[in-house]
This record gives sequence, C-alpha cells and structure tokens, in this order.
Amino acid sequence: MYERFYNLKTKPFRLSPDPRFLYQSKGHSKALAYLRYGLQLGEGFIVITGEIGAGKTTLARALLNSLQTENIVAAQLVTTQLESDELLRAVCSAFGLQAQGVAKAQLLKNLETFLMARAREGKRVLLLVDEAQNLPASALEELRMLSNYQVGERALMQSFLLGQGEFQAIVQAEGMEQFRQRVIASYHLGPLDEPETRAYIEHRLGLVEWEGDPSISDDAYHIIHEHSEGIPRRINTLCDRLFLYGCLEELHEFTADTVRFVIDEQKQETPKIRKLATAPEPQIHLAADNSASTATTVSDSERRLIALEKRVEALEARVRKDRDRIQKLIMMAVLSGDDVDLPEALEALRKAD
Repeated sequence: MYERFYNLKTKPFRLSPDPRFLYQSKGHSKALAYLRYGLQLGEGFIVITGEIGAGKTTLARALLNSLQTENIVAAQLVTTQLESDELLRAVCSAFGLQAQGVAKAQLLKNLETFLMARAREGKRVLLLVDEAQNLPASALEELRMLSNYQVGERALMQSFLLGQGEFQAIVQAEGMEQFRQRVIASYHLGPLDEPETRAYIEHRLGLVEWEGDPSISDDAYHIIHEHSEGIPRRINTLCDRLFLYGCLEELHEFTADTVRFVIDEQKQETPKIRKLATAPEPQIHLAADNSASTATTVSDSERRLIALEKRVEALEARVRKDRDRIQKLIMMAVLSGDDVDLPEALEALRKAD
C-alpha cells in the first residue's frame, strides 16, 4: 500500500527473514565471520545466539544462499521440543531421506550411507539448526553422536546452532561437558547501536529505491532506536507501521512527534507485558577458552505471572465489552419507549463492573 505512495519498489520492512536485506552491522559481520570460520574447519559445532528478532535466521539464510555455488550439501532445521528420536527423523527428512515408519537403527544406517556417499563425491554436509534453545538435553546428545560420523580424520557432518540467549546457559549446564568440547566457536549477537539503527533503516530503504520521500529527521531516528532498543525485528515492526501511517496521512516528513504518535497507537493496541529478561552482552568464546557464558533466563514463576497478567487483561476486556453492551441495550430500550426494569438494569451494570 504505502510502497506505491512513496514510489518504493517493494515493502522494505517485512518481518519474514530475507537474506537480500541483510545489514552487516559490526555484530552481524562478526557472527557471519564465525560461521564461515566454522565452514573452513569443517567439524564440530558453531553456536550463534541472540535476542528474539536480532537477525539470526536472516544470517543463516544469507549463509545458505552463499553456499549454493560451493561444494556443500546444506539443510536447515527449525526445531520445536524434539526428543532425540524425533530430532533424528527431522534431520533425515531435512536431507531428503525417508523417515516415517523407519526404525531408529535403520535411520542411523540410512543417514550414515547418505553422509558416506556425499564424502565420496567430495561434498561436505552442513546442518543448520534454528531455535536451538528448544532442544532438550537428549536431542543435543543425539546431535553430538551424529557429529562422530567421520572418515579417517574428516567429519562427515557439521552443525551450526542458532538460538536465543538462554541456549548459552543450556550449553554451560552440568552434564553438557562432552557437547561443549565439540563447540569450536560461540558468539552472542547483540542489538544495533544508534548509528547502526539509522544505517540499518537507510540500508533497507536503499534496496527498494527510496529517494528521500519521506524524509526522516535525526530526532525521529533517535526515537526509533530508543523504542526498538536496536533489535532489527522491532525496528521493522515500528517502521512498517510508521510508513503506513505516513501514507494514510499523506506525510512526506517523519519527525520525532510522528514516531511517538505511531508508538502510542501501537501501545494502545498491544497489551503491556513486563520486560522480565535482559539479553547478555555480546561475548565470543573459542573452544580453547574454558570461561562460561551466562544468559538471563525467565523463571517458571515469572512465566506464570505473565500468563496470569494476560488472563486478567482478557477478563477486563470482556467485562468492558459486557458493560458497553448492557448500556447500549438500556439506551435503545429507553429511546424506543419500551419498559425498562431500572433496578435490574443497574444490578446488571454493577455486576459488569
């Protein structure tokens, strides 16, 4: 809609990950460098973590796109709560192997045959696992066991694991020593700083042939960064809404007041949820470094509190809706001359309150 009004080639702030729009900030460039470093080694695990919306999946897809002309067979797996056997089936399916109705022993044999065949062809096999924080310990152990497949000194499959900040804590947990020994590099992807936020927005706009309409003031960029906290997905959400509002109001300049108005609109539409966790600062850990990386996690009691707050908000919304409906019925009855049992109506309103 707004792309026609502002003469843009396409929407610049889509929420779905698109490697064509990858902006290589300092953090994203480092993360991509670590992924490529892992490719050169051809073994073990590379771990990339970051807050929700930090751009991990976009990085992964950009890497996969860059591998299309290389001698690598790659597959991407977006995980949920998969136990070890389910994970094995998902891995086989990702590489195009029959997985349903096949016993685990046969799955392992089929996967080994597939890996050996690719090795004879001179190809390397790469598994990219997204949302790795959802994997239980049994599934991570299954991945570790799969990393044991090798010919001589050469590993037959390598895995890149991308997840939210809490995955660092999972890896550092007791009982994960064998898995940690296979991690050759780890990096936490932090938020964009204020200059990077502006550069990120202008980068995406430049890719859709933006020619300065609408103009965006320095103060507007500042408010966008402040509200989004430098998280790319939050920037996209706000900017997409900002451009839509500008189109509807036929604006050709976005000021700080314009951005604040759009933010206030979004707040009125979205229930407020307390911020319970703060992402850790960017950290790099090589396999030779035994220092532990910690991440702030949300406790079970805090999760229950969030759920309770959501239920209260839903009940309050229902009460408001019932009250409005009763008031409307009373008013319609009065205006039409119908008899109204006023005490009964007032009692109904009191209960709605």
